[in-house]
Amino acid sequence: MSSLHWIFGYGSLMWDPGFRVVESVTARLEGFARSFCLRSTRYRGTKEAPGLVLGLDEDPAAYCTGIALRFADQDRDEVLAYLREREMVTYAYREAILPVTLSDGRKVEALTYVMQRDHAQYAGNLSPCEQARIISDAQGLRGPNADYLFNTTRHLAQIGLSCAELDKLSEDVRRLIAERGKGHGEGDGKTG
Repeated sequence: MSSLHWIFGYGSLMWDPGFRVVESVTARLEGFARSFCLRSTRYRGTKEAPGLVLGLDEDPAAYCTGIALRFADQDRDEVLAYLREREMVTYAYREAILPVTLSDGRKVEALTYVMQRDHAQYAGNLSPCEQARIISDAQGLRGPNADYLFNTTRHLAQIGLSCAELDKLSEDVRRLIAERGKGHGEGDGKTG
């Protein structure tokens, strides 16, 4: 890993990397799909009521467009330690150094966190309705699960990478939250 300078971000790393980024470039990773396939028992949910966060789910026919984040050589040890603490909390991901193609045509090796399908937190077979229900309800140490979805969707749109599936999921989650709010406090004059 001594020549490693890049991290591939496909979820919250895109909008909240947590380390000093010296270059940020749209990038494409082949063979993986961005998916709400990881039950979050800490950051966006709890053990009792897990949320859902994005993972890279292996799929030979798929690709994921995200952001390649380059860090400075002198920051390597600090960045890697930070990322391992953040991403490897329950070891649901495995670290992989994978080739990504940057939007300017460069090909680089990037550290990537890939979902382990045999992990107990893997949730790759949930329907969009189940995903929306879970995301609309869950909350963890870093806040509501819905905020994670909305921030990711908003950031993808801002960088020209809108995702129809995530946009639809966001609409469904907003609807569920609004419906729950309408029922909250009925008859007591309070708004949800």
